[in-house]
Amino acid sequence: MARTPEAFKKNQDIDAYVRHEVTEIDLSDRRVRVENLDTGKEWWEPFDQLMVATGAVALRPPIENIDAEGIYGITTLKSGMIFKGVVDREKPRRGVVIGGGYIGLEMAEAMLMRGMEVSLVEMAPEVMGTLDPDIGAIVSQSLIDHKVDLYREEALTGIEVKNGKVTAVITENRVLPADIVVLGTGVRPNSDLAKAAGIPVGVRDGIIVNERQQTEIEGVWSAGDCVQTHHLISKKPFYVALGTVANKQGMVAGINIGGDDAVFPGAIGTAITKFMETEISRTGLSQKEIEDLGWEFITGKVKTRNKPGYYPGAAEITVKIHAEKGSGKLLGGQIVGKQESGKRIDTIATCLHAGFTVEQMVFLDLSYAPPFSPVWDPVAVAARKAVKEI
Repeated sequence: MARTPEAFKKNQDIDAYVRHEVTEIDLSDRRVRVENLDTGKEWWEPFDQLMVATGAVALRPPIENIDAEGIYGITTLKSGMIFKGVVDREKPRRGVVIGGGYIGLEMAEAMLMRGMEVSLVEMAPEVMGTLDPDIGAIVSQSLIDHKVDLYREEALTGIEVKNGKVTAVITENRVLPADIVVLGTGVRPNSDLAKAAGIPVGVRDGIIVNERQQTEIEGVWSAGDCVQTHHLISKKPFYVALGTVANKQGMVAGINIGGDDAVFPGAIGTAITKFMETEISRTGLSQKEIEDLGWEFITGKVKTRNKPGYYPGAAEITVKIHAEKGSGKLLGGQIVGKQESGKRIDTIATCLHAGFTVEQMVFLDLSYAPPFSPVWDPVAVAARKAVKEI
């Protein structure tokens, strides 16, 4: 999971300073101000090349008592370990999750598996706002089926505390008693340090970088959840906080800083998660994103089985894809289903990277055997539906 400073020094001759914080970037003199968090000592460290990889920070609603004891934002390994320690030690009975995105769903699942009573509050009509509402509704139903008290189209309005510790969550319509609360309200780029130094930012204050991960300042680079990136389908800058994207960008930046040449072409927002036995995945543009671009599109949607119906373990899967009206060029796709459904999104993602039309998708030479798939894979069936719409 992690590498020690000693391993960095021994294996790569890198001086890794943990428990040190950069508090200021001075671009004119090419240096950063560093503070030792244990001793309070400060100094200026010079640089020839600077890499800003400050990641993202959790969004916290501007509500009184939002920082009370018992309220957690789960964004880092350390924050997850702290949360687990509290659950192990205090054994809370009632958990409330604010937000139905990736973190919200995964934490709701974790609390259910610990035997807790779980409530989830979501402002939107359905959970998983990166999905189309009809696909998100399938996920919402999965939460309800597993006895999560789901409250949709409700906003968080307040927090009740006693002796500094959370006791309840207040929404527009109700008061939910809570022993522990998880904030799954999303993240934003942790770009404040860069902005203060004059490094230009763009979408949602993500640091602006080119395809080599270089900022608009010579010799200053950035990658990961603190930057905006290029969407390969819309051809516009966008912000996405995904470990897959961050790792690729970091590799590209490192290669270029080291004197070689590499390019990060962009991303399409491919992501996957699960809630209990329901797998959830998406890639490319959603219906709302396409509509916001003003593009005309058609849709292919199919509800079928992930294996032949006669084969043991066959389970429900819903595949939905969007394509450009007229040309049939694939624009995006979403999948929700039981076990062995979610990773099919990689087929759709590959087709998006290749610029395929839905007609080309129909004739993909995909593998078949009853333990794995029907003769016509659900992705291909959705493509056939889209072709008919064209």
